[in-house]
Amino acid sequence: MYESKIRLRISARDAHYGGGLVDGAHMLKLFGDVATELLIYTDGDEGLFVAYDNIEFLAPVKAGDYIEAIGVITHYGNTSRKMSFEAKKVISPLPGSDSAAEILEMPILVCRASGTCMVPKAKQRYEPPQQS
Repeated sequence: MYESKIRLRISARDAHYGGGLVDGAHMLKLFGDVATELLIYTDGDEGLFVAYDNIEFLAPVKAGDYIEAIGVITHYGNTSRKMSFEAKKVISPLPGSDSAAEILEMPILVCRASGTCMVPKAKQRYEPPQQS
């Protein structure tokens, strides 16, 4: 099973609401990037995201947070690839400080989702792994 991981800092320009709060769609953008990497790795093509079948926003994300987005392909179809995703807050700025931050002892799950991508047969450059 292949896994893709992206870690990045949420910037002040990503904040969409008061208090530096970031909209949930930002996590979905990260999941899209993770899905693209997975498809390039397994199929040699970026493919297309078809649909999410589940999305859960579980905790707030704010400017200054470091988010780690992880995705795995859970099932291979003829052209479809089912995937699951998680985004976790791993570093958070300390309130009241302009530069201090802390590595979270226990990362906070902020979003979880699953969905389906597809790679047209004509664009698949590699054979998908055998399912066990």
